[in-house]
Amino acid sequence: PRREGMERKDLLSANVRIFKEQGQALDKVAKKDVKILVVGNPANTNALICSKYAPSIPKENFTAMTRLDQNRAQSQLAAKLGVPVQDVKNVIIWGNHSSTQFPDASNAVAKIGGAEKPVPGAINDDEYLKSTFVATVQKRGAAVIAARKMSSALSAAKAASDHMKDWFLGTGDRWVSMGVVSDGSYGTPRDVVYSFPVTVSNG
Repeated sequence: PRREGMERKDLLSANVRIFKEQGQALDKVAKKDVKILVVGNPANTNALICSKYAPSIPKENFTAMTRLDQNRAQSQLAAKLGVPVQDVKNVIIWGNHSSTQFPDASNAVAKIGGAEKPVPGAINDDEYLKSTFVATVQKRGAAVIAARKMSSALSAAKAASDHMKDWFLGTGDRWVSMGVVSDGSYGTPRDVVYSFPVTVSNG
């Protein structure tokens, strides 16, 4: 696990071997419609390594977890608005995770007084959304480590459960954040694992 003073890149050297072996094992014995969620950080890089060593499994079957960051972002907005977390939706994590992610509330909506309202208008504080909100979400992992002396546990498990539930059962009227192999959407480089807003239907 990541400990105080460590960046996710510090885990990379050991993880290359681990995720190479996992990819090779999946390539050899897994069903080709298997769905793979990579949680171990740096998750985007680990998912890419794993997929490269499992060439018989479609790239779209590999995802990296950015849901923990999305859940943290939703929690920040819900607290700011004074509403339950489940009443905030369509918050997006772009890119990577930790300090290299970009949490985006520009299309988020929240249920306030029984009606859905755009979050930016409801908060009505552009400076907060562009600075404090972004920095808090980006640094939340480090703050948890500083408090616990190791990375989060239950919140990561909850995020993995949320991710898989949406992947298997669909996202309904929401979109969620998942690290997926890029097809070049939004001008991103192809074949990197990048967190995008996604919708899922029919599993």
